[in-house]
Amino acid sequence: MSAIAFGTDGWRAVLGADYTFDNLTTVSRATAAWVRDQHAAGVGDGRVVIGYDARFQGDAFARHVAAVFASEGVGVRLANGIATTPAVSWATADGGHTAGIVITASHNPPQYNGFKIKQAAGGPATPEMIADVEARLPASAGGAAPRAYADLVAEGRIETFDLRGGYTELLRSRIDVDAIRGASVRVAYDSMFGAGGGIVTDLLGKARVVELHHDRNPGMYGRAPEPIEKNLPELMEAVVAESCAVGLATDGDADRIGLVDEEGQFVDSHKILALLVKYLHVEKGLRGDIVKTFSTTDMLDRMGERYGLRVETTPIGFKYVGPKIIEGDVLVGGEESGGMAVKGHIPERDGLYIGLLAVEMMVKRERTLSGLVRELMDEFGPHYQSRTDLHTTPARKDAVLATLAGEGLREVAGRPVTSTETLDGFKFRTDAGWLLFRPSGTEPVLRVYSEASTADAADALVAWGVDFVGNGG
Repeated sequence: MSAIAFGTDGWRAVLGADYTFDNLTTVSRATAAWVRDQHAAGVGDGRVVIGYDARFQGDAFARHVAAVFASEGVGVRLANGIATTPAVSWATADGGHTAGIVITASHNPPQYNGFKIKQAAGGPATPEMIADVEARLPASAGGAAPRAYADLVAEGRIETFDLRGGYTELLRSRIDVDAIRGASVRVAYDSMFGAGGGIVTDLLGKARVVELHHDRNPGMYGRAPEPIEKNLPELMEAVVAESCAVGLATDGDADRIGLVDEEGQFVDSHKILALLVKYLHVEKGLRGDIVKTFSTTDMLDRMGERYGLRVETTPIGFKYVGPKIIEGDVLVGGEESGGMAVKGHIPERDGLYIGLLAVEMMVKRERTLSGLVRELMDEFGPHYQSRTDLHTTPARKDAVLATLAGEGLREVAGRPVTSTETLDGFKFRTDAGWLLFRPSGTEPVLRVYSEASTADAADALVAWGVDFVGNGG
């Protein structure tokens, strides 16, 4: 049982080591027991939606999970092909089902696979829900094998359906595809060998889309499918070489987004969130709260003040943002790692929807992406961010955290600390920006984040933080 542990967004493990059919059976049985209890409490129709991404053996793992659920008395609707995580979340809520399951390791390297749980409302399972499933793991280990998949299909306990097609039509109904096609813009799309491959082309047409890494390649050339700047050199080159207006990239299950402007420059999530707030509020006249995580830009606070919108900050992780969207009136919610959601869609990260909405924004506002970003900086001031994930020893990590929790810091990079925040880690503010230290909960890693008025200043703050950690605090 020590091999199975749920993290920030589900259970992930290395194929053939901890991610095995036996462990997948245990996790599925525990989740099925939780689903039965949820349904008994009046949540959903007692059925689950199951989808899978393009990773190795995804279809086989998904059929096995479907057989476990059906053997445990839970009705299953199984995607008949590769599907994105947002598609599973949408289908779960749209169909009135009790839960959704996605066989994916998201942005982890190709040797991983995983198991995500989605709640009935269409968002990520809450920490309390995950804890409930984890508590059922010991009692779910062992026992008889699930019944044969083919028999369960024949009995109607497992139903297959076209999830990808339904989700593509959902995007078509919520994005002004005609305006994008009419503007004759070209879009480069890097699906990073993931579940989003082909969907943008289906919507915009072959003449408008330059495809990268859309072929079926579970090995992914050994690279993690995470849409961050260092992983997108081919997309940056393609945007310029193919005269594209924008580049989109999504991770393995297409719930995270990365953007590249027409000049081949990466546009980070901080700026995407701010662009969405302005477009939805100013251009579309929508209102609602702005929900951001602890490591996300202060520009959103400035925008909230200007527009009269409430801004709420949560701990880091979309699992804290999703419930806010489900429970309240949220205009834009998201985190710096590429996961974001907006009003009028699902309470879930959706990289393809956000990417296409950004293209719609460019077309409707008749601006380049770089021009929209410059407009933000001119209006709300320059905000630049930096980050590094610092691998260290457990002893040094603990020593640094003890210092930060005890004495704290009186100065950062030669400037006095004006305030300290401890919502999720340790954030130290100065008159020139902020520096955040946040430990990983599962490995000897300290994540160091910063924000300042120039890119060089933000990098310098992180460098100072790295030196601080290297000296043991």
